[in-house]
Amino acid sequence: MESATPVIVAIDGPSGTGKSSTSKAVAAQLGLSYLDTGAQYRAITWWMVSNGIDIDDPAAIAAAAGKPEIVSGTDPQGPTIFVDGVDVAGPIRTQEVTSKVSAVSAVPEVRARITELQRTIAASAEQGIVVEGRDIGTTVLPDADLKIFLTASPEARAARRSGELKGSDVHTTREALIKRDAADSSRKTSPLAKAGDAVEVDTTELTLAQVIECVVTLVEEKRAGK
Repeated sequence: MESATPVIVAIDGPSGTGKSSTSKAVAAQLGLSYLDTGAQYRAITWWMVSNGIDIDDPAAIAAAAGKPEIVSGTDPQGPTIFVDGVDVAGPIRTQEVTSKVSAVSAVPEVRARITELQRTIAASAEQGIVVEGRDIGTTVLPDADLKIFLTASPEARAARRSGELKGSDVHTTREALIKRDAADSSRKTSPLAKAGDAVEVDTTELTLAQVIECVVTLVEEKRAGK
């Protein structure tokens, strides 16, 4: 593919809307870097749990926020995440980490640390980058060239997430997603929110291929106009 104008794409939205699958596929198709910011929050949560930090004590979390070294690989074909040199791609997806990531993510010192890391990665992506998360368009990269907010009904999201978490109960998953949404949307620091200039894409009735096609078109239109 010929060298195109670098473009920074922010993709936000709650769990189960297809953010990761869409973002990776779009980045791969368009020759862009890819960053899963949720993995970074999971990584710092994993480190806190592994090092015995009290997750119910925001002051303890804040004091430790600067300690772990978090390195994100941005190849969409094989994104990586390391903490202090350890590959944590598997461990960060455990239920224990999932249940604690909202509490850790809500601590302002954690968000400041991770946000700085995300901005540095985005700024160094020569071809451009697709960054996915919950506060990318509003807080991390407010000047992103294109902001997309993916949504879907709780039922659709729970069904997708249950498919990912093999054997999990859809009802339980739905309740967990709604609880996570509430925590992420109501936290004081960088809540989950749609940026005023974001394009909203409802993925409830769309296949993954259709969502990818829609986002690729939006990016190509933005590139053509740059």
